[in-house]
Amino acid sequence: QVQLVESGGGLVQAGGSLRLSCAASGRTRSSYAMGWFRQAPGKEREFVAGITMSGGATRYADFVKGRFTISRDNAKNTVYLQMNSLQPVDTGIYYCAVDLRLPVLVRTSGYDYWGQGTQVTVSS
Repeated sequence: QVQLVESGGGLVQAGGSLRLSCAASGRTRSSYAMGWFRQAPGKEREFVAGITMSGGATRYADFVKGRFTISRDNAKNTVYLQMNSLQPVDTGIYYCAVDLRLPVLVRTSGYDYWGQGTQVTVSS
């Protein structure tokens, strides 16, 4: 079992920035890729960004390229999502997730454990 706790969400004006954190506990000695997803009101959850076990490779959804940066600190069992130039369309609940099956790749689906999410609201 891996427990994930997200933090750092909040209300920000358009053009602003937020930094999300996701702390993992439990089977933290396991090797895993990590990802961030989001779900806007009335929409399905979608992939935002992911990072491999070592942090050597990342992957982003097209709609966040150049604005968001994912990183991880394995010593702290924590993954981060730096979000810049936020827009109202970025509003939603942001979830982090763990992929135990392919730690050296970044997949956009099939993750094994999920956090409870943190709300991000961007006002215009």
